[in-house]
Parts: sequence; C-alpha cells; structure tokens
Amino acid sequence: MAHLTPPVITPALARTAAPSFRLRSTSLNSVRLRRVFDLFDRNGDGEITVPELHLALDRLGLGADLDELAGAVAAYVRPGRAGLGFDDFEAFHCALGIALFGDGSAVEPKAEEEEEEMREAFRVFDENGDGYISAAELQAVLDKLGLLDGRSIDGVRRMISAVDRDRDGRVDFFEFKNMMRTIELAAS
Repeated sequence: MAHLTPPVITPALARTAAPSFRLRSTSLNSVRLRRVFDLFDRNGDGEITVPELHLALDRLGLGADLDELAGAVAAYVRPGRAGLGFDDFEAFHCALGIALFGDGSAVEPKAEEEEEEMREAFRVFDENGDGYISAAELQAVLDKLGLLDGRSIDGVRRMISAVDRDRDGRVDFFEFKNMMRTIELAAS
C-alpha cells in the first residue's frame, strides 16, 4: 500500500531525527527497521499504536509531542486498524526520511559513510566512550528499550560472548562491525 501523504514534520519531530535515521544499506535498514518495529510493538500484536511509538521515543530520550506524533502517523494507519503494521511503519519511516533528508535512496553508500554509520551505532552502546561495549552498557541500552533481555546480567554476558572473538568479555568496534555484517548477510 503506497501512501502519498507525506508526514507532517514539525520542529519537535525534526529534532528527534539523526542523520543515521536512514541507513543507506537497504538490507541492513530493513533488518534494523524490523527490529525497531518489534521493539516498539510492546504488546506483540503486529501493530504500533501512537501511544506505543510515543513511549518508545520517550524511553530513547527522543520525546515527541503526542498530538504532533498522532498527526504525522495518521495518514499511514490503514482504515480499521489501531496502529501501523510493519509495511505501514516502513512507508512512514521512508517518507519521514525523505521529508527530513531528501531522497538519497538511489545512491549507493560509500565505504566511508557505511563505516561512520557503524561507528555512530557503536557509540549508542558504548556509553562511556572507551571503545568497548561492556555487559553493563549493553544491559543499560536494553533496559532503556524496555527489553526483558536486559534484566539478567548473565543473559547479557551470553549475548556478548556470542560475538566476543577475543574473549575479553566486551565487544570492540571490529567485533561489533562483524556482527552487523553477519546480520546484514542473514537478511539478504
């Protein structure tokens, strides 16, 4: 279903978007978007309602006015539905990206741009900026997102050990990058 109405971009909504809002790697973007959708769909019903989206943005420190958000999302909610299905969410995300950053979807990313996007994503997890993602940092991010995986430090340590090649108990940028490329390949 193609939506022709662009989302209403208010100054408050524009402030929440970072340049990494839209990765230029299509397959990685699709995987990331599906994960974001699943995270925001708090009750797992396959739809993201405006209150769910508002709560998720709030928890990420990207608070948006509830009425402005509802106005921007309204054109993407299909008749008879309470919220955005994944296809609707994807269309909304795409239109929001175009409205904020222009249509750069036809441009293939340069290696430097991909590297910088990876570094920016890594910095989200590396809260203290020491160049490593520790179990505590990963747990903090998972907790901010309201994920159950973040409640058990042992579970977080197991997640880290799955990608920790040098077995130092933390994830460096190289390990993070390999993990992200593995995710991208699995999605292709």
